Amino acid sequence: MVPVLLILFYLLASALIVLLCNRFKWMNNVGAILWAYGLGLVIGSIHILPEGSLKVQSNISDIAVPLAIPLLLFSLDFKRWVKLAKTTFLSMLTALAGVVIAITIGFFLFRDGIPDANKVAGMLSGVYTGGTPNMFALKTALSVDNNLFILTQTYDMVICAVYLMLLMSVGQRVLNLILPRFKKTVNKDLPEIEFEQEAEFDSFTGFFKKSNFFPTMGALGIAALIMAIGVGVMSLAPQNSKMIAVILTITTLGLAASFVPRINRIKKSFQLGMYLIVVFSMAIASMADIKMLFTMTNGLFFFVMTAVFGSLIIQVLLSKLLKIDTDTTIITSTAFVFSPPFVPVVAGALKNKEVIISGITVGLIGYAIGNYLGVALSYVLGLIP
Repeated sequence: MVPVLLILFYLLASALIVLLCNRFKWMNNVGAILWAYGLGLVIGSIHILPEGSLKVQSNISDIAVPLAIPLLLFSLDFKRWVKLAKTTFLSMLTALAGVVIAITIGFFLFRDGIPDANKVAGMLSGVYTGGTPNMFALKTALSVDNNLFILTQTYDMVICAVYLMLLMSVGQRVLNLILPRFKKTVNKDLPEIEFEQEAEFDSFTGFFKKSNFFPTMGALGIAALIMAIGVGVMSLAPQNSKMIAVILTITTLGLAASFVPRINRIKKSFQLGMYLIVVFSMAIASMADIKMLFTMTNGLFFFVMTAVFGSLIIQVLLSKLLKIDTDTTIITSTAFVFSPPFVPVVAGALKNKEVIISGITVGLIGYAIGNYLGVALSYVLGLIP
């Protein structure tokens, strides 16, 4: 009974947030995703949820994003993304350089107070290019002590929660002062449709109209089928490639469906996908405890903080030099530091769906190279006396 009530709470609370954001402009200026993330952090920090909630939260987060990704991709124009590919690749290189340089700096600053600091550096380079699966893989590959791993992962969760909040709230406005603004592309063949889609990016007005609701439910059914296929492919993939397999399958099938005109023109499929991202944001945030920030004094905490924030600072400096825009910089940082499932979350906060495919692509490449980078960096730093 408790799991059912908890699922209903996340679904209804997220729906209420979306409703309020559509009704009140000042709330919409902040964004439904940020409200959900903030509420989730409060819930997680005051410990009001019953025992066993962690499993429900994990299940919600595991289902919401794979179901949302196809819905978000159905209405996208792949030809528009191709125009962004060169900038995306350059931005990925700056993000990669930022991660490696920041972790190396952190290693020299804090290694004296951290046992096996080179192994920690290896894990951090893996998690901040690929994601949590890479971190687990590198723990095994580098034979990291269990206590050291748990502590590193805890600091990572708390610091990244703060980092994500900053990216979604003030990140775009601050970086727009330093970097060029993102220039939206235009498909000359469909100017009126695209204008309408941009104007209704986060609007649920008319969602329950018969002409919108039933086609959108059809899109949900197609997304569920795509997710099921992704899970099936994942079950056949090797253990260390399961996450890559499911994300790649879902993304590919979602993009393929976007070429079908009847699917591509469903008006509210994108909005339904964003609602699922709001649900995901609240669930994932409520798994963290922001109060842990005030109990951390270990040098490891500052090593992780240097890796996260230092990588962004270095990436921004390189982006300034290469004239890479704000939104691309933020989405590639998100793809590396948080992995592909968080790309739609931040894209929603940026109100820019054009960068979703770019972010997912970068994240998938990060999954592929994360373990190699982690082992290599750990080995090299371990040779330094």
